[in-house]
Amino acid sequence: MSAQFKIGDSPKRREDARFVVGGGAYLDDLTFEGLAHAVFVRSPHAHAVVRGIDTAAARAAPGVLAVLTIGDADADGLQPMQPGVIANVQTGAPFAFIPQPLLARDKVRFVGEPVALVVADTRAQALDAAELVAVDYAPLPAVTTHAAALAPGAPLVADAVAGNLCLDWRHGDTDAVDRAMASAAHVVTHRFVNHRIVTNPMEPRGVVGAYDAAEDRYTAHVSAQAIHNNRDFAARWLGVTPDRLRFIMPDVGGGFGAKNFSYAEHALIPWAARRVGRPVKWIATRSEVFLSDHQARDHHAEATLALDAEGHFLALRVGSVACLGGYMAGGAGGLQTFQYPHLQGTVYTLPAIEIHVRAVLTNQTPIGVTRGPGFGETVNILERLIDVAARQCGFDRAALRRRNLVRVLPMTNAFGFVVDSGKFADCFEGALAKADLDGFAARRAGSEARGALRGLGYACHIKGTGGPPSENVDIRFEADGTVSLITGTQTIGQGHETTFPQILAHRLGIPNDRIRLRQGDTDQIPMGGGHGSSRATYMGGTAIWRASDGIIQKGLAIAAEALDVGVGDIRFEDGLFLAAGTNRSIGILDVAARARAANTPLDTYHHWTREAMTFPNGTHVAEVEIDRDTGRVTLERYIAVDDYGVLVNPMVAAGQAHGAIAQGSGQALMEAAVYDPRSGQPLAASFMDYAMPRAADLPAYEFSTDGTPCTTNPLGVKGAGEAGAVGGFPAIANAVLDALAPFGVTGFDGPATPFRIWRAMREGRFAN
Repeated sequence: MSAQFKIGDSPKRREDARFVVGGGAYLDDLTFEGLAHAVFVRSPHAHAVVRGIDTAAARAAPGVLAVLTIGDADADGLQPMQPGVIANVQTGAPFAFIPQPLLARDKVRFVGEPVALVVADTRAQALDAAELVAVDYAPLPAVTTHAAALAPGAPLVADAVAGNLCLDWRHGDTDAVDRAMASAAHVVTHRFVNHRIVTNPMEPRGVVGAYDAAEDRYTAHVSAQAIHNNRDFAARWLGVTPDRLRFIMPDVGGGFGAKNFSYAEHALIPWAARRVGRPVKWIATRSEVFLSDHQARDHHAEATLALDAEGHFLALRVGSVACLGGYMAGGAGGLQTFQYPHLQGTVYTLPAIEIHVRAVLTNQTPIGVTRGPGFGETVNILERLIDVAARQCGFDRAALRRRNLVRVLPMTNAFGFVVDSGKFADCFEGALAKADLDGFAARRAGSEARGALRGLGYACHIKGTGGPPSENVDIRFEADGTVSLITGTQTIGQGHETTFPQILAHRLGIPNDRIRLRQGDTDQIPMGGGHGSSRATYMGGTAIWRASDGIIQKGLAIAAEALDVGVGDIRFEDGLFLAAGTNRSIGILDVAARARAANTPLDTYHHWTREAMTFPNGTHVAEVEIDRDTGRVTLERYIAVDDYGVLVNPMVAAGQAHGAIAQGSGQALMEAAVYDPRSGQPLAASFMDYAMPRAADLPAYEFSTDGTPCTTNPLGVKGAGEAGAVGGFPAIANAVLDALAPFGVTGFDGPATPFRIWRAMREGRFAN
């Protein structure tokens, strides 16, 4: 009999059977008849006026089918790109921004902005012709930091955005914070930088566009995370209704937020296909990933914490500035007014909070999202600030956290947001126990004996997960005895082909190998929220659970007729409809066959809209060793105790946790998107200059869960894909600062590269 894996089991990922033998079908693997190839001409300047574009030589080059500029787009009625969020989520106040043209119009605002599109028979021909496009640029001064953008008389990235300021918002109880600060025994202030990073999915972004003249309809095969949402935006930019644009998503090699929102290429490549009468393919080079994919973080804050004499938190005040890049793109504005303020105070009792949030345009690649957007920035500020307070005020770091952790759930924070479940103190104590604090002194002494420094850092984390608020599934019982599970979410490597059938098998008792997950096609299902904010299991899983309720209810009458009893005498259990008081039963697949024959199929569609998010949380502990001579930081130990609620597949959840820890570690230790402050040129725009974590850079994680079932969904699940990227950065940063304490280093922002650590040690030594 086929295996039936349920919620809580850990079968191996069934999709891996094809991946490990090269059977995956990623965008670049697909074949199309008559395929043409596209190459973009991108700006080499961070800020410049475009005085003219000469395409004559490129158009005459061998194999060239089209050279397209903004004039061509205007002639065909294409529209500029609007951000996904255009107003403050809390107040409704509109942001100051300009729409981003699909191709540069009169000005370029970041290195890598698309200026022209060349289509040719081969990619080599398109590349050669792109070299012949002559663009007359008049360079302008660039701004690449929040301070430069806000300085009096600073060059304007966009004339319509006064002072480069897109958003200036104050939120919270100013009077309560003022009173607490005035009466506090301790008031601690510090500045923090959450530096800019490049998300770098293994598979670059790409689009293969086609146009059917007979149906007047576009099709785009894409590497993306949220195809319904991306389709809707791309249709708007093409000037058509969404039903005239179909998005299809094959296997995707990672996204990490960079593929959450739509890009100019989503509209330009299908449009180019219409122009040349052939399918057109564009796959980003790795350089284009660095230049044009939405980047993340770039958040600067000054935070003040008030404490009483015993160390109880009284109030928090945070002033922050986010650098958005050349345009407000995607959900960047929503991140600053929803995710970032949502859980200020995180897992601690903090009765009064005030935030001042600003966001500015800079001549850099636009900011988007990555794992833990907004929440990662919030957690970094508070966890780093707690260590500063402990050091300055003479408290033990662990005791200070322990004293202030919220212990009774649900909790309502200072901004009125409710967290339904969690055991914050249990995760904290569990992580510290696994970290062997009692043995740390001996480990530190061992490092010192080798001439090295050793440090320990903690971070308690929490994040709201859920993403777009609506989701749907369509469950169909096929004539061959299989079940099609059609979802509006998309897998980009998380293992949905394994976990989603587990949920359905758990509810309906159907063998897992009879269930076929179908996804990634906007023609298959009316809507979908995609995969972002660790939403898929919560949102898609709840839809599966509730659709299963409907299927069981439909099956009762069919089963009662088959077993010759009343409907009230039928109960459903583990795949069987059972007749009360008898040993008679009928399986759900047999009931489905009878229902199909009677033209009353069990097929069920379910759409739902959430009213709350889920809140994964936990504690991470990092231990580092630093070479005194070179400044090299080695991550020696990493302990995570997280609360993800109910785990559908513990093995898959552990894999997601490991990946997030790697990403958080990468930001803490080596990753940084660096720009020349004068020219705006990216200085780390390839893997030659931008370091990514490898296996040798990471220890064997000590990961465990201490889950409390979430009360906002019937599965009890919480998002499980982002914790390490939220907690890892501040935990490692705190460990680095703990190690550097003998040098008098009290402030350090990542990444902790050898040179930066070496310089901090020298500056600390000479300053003390």
